[in-house]
Order: sequence, then structure tokens, then C-alpha cells
Amino acid sequence: MKLAFILDPLESLKAYKDSSVAMMREAQRRGHEVHAVMREALTWRDGSVSAAATRLEFHADHSDHGPWCALQEREHQPLTAFDAVVMRQDPPFDFEYVAATWLLERAEAEGARIFNRPRAIRDHNEKIAITEFPQFTATTLVARDAVDLNAFVDELGDVILKPLDGMGGSSIFRVRRDDPNRNVIVETLTAHGARTIMAQRYLPQISQGDKRILLIAGEPVPYCLARIPKPGESRGNLAAGGTGVAQPLSDRDREIAGTLGPILAARGLLLVGLDVIGDCLTEINVTSPTCFVEIAQQSGCDVAALFIDALERAATG
Repeated sequence: MKLAFILDPLESLKAYKDSSVAMMREAQRRGHEVHAVMREALTWRDGSVSAAATRLEFHADHSDHGPWCALQEREHQPLTAFDAVVMRQDPPFDFEYVAATWLLERAEAEGARIFNRPRAIRDHNEKIAITEFPQFTATTLVARDAVDLNAFVDELGDVILKPLDGMGGSSIFRVRRDDPNRNVIVETLTAHGARTIMAQRYLPQISQGDKRILLIAGEPVPYCLARIPKPGESRGNLAAGGTGVAQPLSDRDREIAGTLGPILAARGLLLVGLDVIGDCLTEINVTSPTCFVEIAQQSGCDVAALFIDALERAATG
């Protein structure tokens, strides 16, 4: 197959642990042709969406030292020239990200096979998407008015505040009822009431890890990655210094995954990353879920192979 991956700039990828790189390496190992596309290269003209695509050849060395792939020919091609297009652009989910989903949706209308489906990505804000499944969530508030947010902090005493468009633990605050910085945190996150944010009851089970559960074609990978905060931190994100520990799914993890998996897969979400703390669903990640490499290295479960299996089925089905 001929595959295109829409990526962050190649020089920014940590090849030794990047899930997109793991996917592409596995695709090449199977004999598929792998191309990289930058989101800003997407164009529409005369009824066709196209982009400059660079063919990649991966080196056998998986280290992060020196070049990890060779750049081959670069050619402007319609997205319909590929058997599958995989959208792996990291947030922030800003206007340019939304514009990319519009263009990818036009390409889909032309016949391109795009994963995850652009409409599904656009329709599932990674924070607010949990509100569809309140039976699995901690006490949560989505609001922008300081009065509402402060009342929530007063009621629960210990909460997490976070923006709706971030990733990697950026701009996430733990706020207690008596926090002297509480007002300025609320003002900053909401831009003085101009921006909606999410507040959630603080879950002390974060000390055992913020679990990343991967769903591939609606089915859970049997191991999750528990991202354990470093001392003094309330965020388990690896980007915030957390330590990842692969572990089998619990019964509760399987209950959550078993409920959400078929629903999300039916909407065109081939790959989803659920975040679970304790028994509570906290996020549904649909843009560029990660943790493939850490799970594979620690458990022996080849997540990239499972994903390419599913991609092959979806692209040819």
C-alpha cells in the first residue's frame, strides 16, 4: 500500500519513542510505501485536495542519535493517490487544525481514506468528549464564568482546572479551596471569562498513574501505560516528567473500553487513547494518541503491528 502520514515536523519527532514513527517503521517493514505530509502543505484547487509528500526510508537503528530516516523524492500529489492517509498532527486544536479537517473532509468526499475520519476528529474535543459518558467520569464542570468555577472549587475543595485545547499536561492546575492563587489561575485559564475550561474533582488515585488505554478499531490493546507523576507533581503526563509503567487492563478499564470502543469506532475513529485515573475516564484522545513504544517495550505487545493490521483492513475493506 501507499500510505501518507500527516505529521509534525520530522526534526521535532523523538524517533526512539514516537508512536507515529513506530507505525511508519512497521508499515515499511511490511513493504508499504510511506510518505510524510506537513499539515501546512494541504491545498485545495479545482475540486481536489493535494499536498507535497516526501517518501521516507527508515534506518535500522532505532536510536535517537543521528538521522533516523532518509528523505527520498518529494512530489505534490492528490490525497486520493494514497491507499490511506493517517492524521497524526499534535494539538493544539486551533483554527488551523480545524481548517485541516475541513480540507481532509473534502479529500474524503473525493474518495480518499483518512484515519481518523476528519469529521470525527473535529466533533470530539478531547476534553469535552467525556461528557457523553458521565457514568464513567469524576465530578466535572465545563464553564467559563469565574462564579461557576469558584463555586465548584468551594464545593469540592480540591480540583483540577485545564484548558480544552491543550496536550501533554500543559496549563493543567491543581487548585484547592484555600489556594491563594486560585483567582489568578481562573482568570488566566479563562482569559477573564472569555474562554471555556474544564474543572474536575481531583483524583488522588493519580499517584498510581494516569492510565492511557489504546483502542484500535474499537478493541482495547490488552496493556495500558500508567503514567506516574514525579514527586511533587499532580500530572502524570510523560511530557511533564511522568514515568510510564505498562500494566494489564483492569476490569474497570475493560468496562470503559468495552462501552466506548464500538461507539467511537463506528464514527470513524480507528485509533483512540482513553485516559483513566482510578476508575474514572478523564479524556478521550483522538488527534495523535501515543504510548505505543513504551507499552511494546515493557509488555511485548506490538501495538504498532496491531495498528497497521487495522489500517490494512480499513484501507482495503
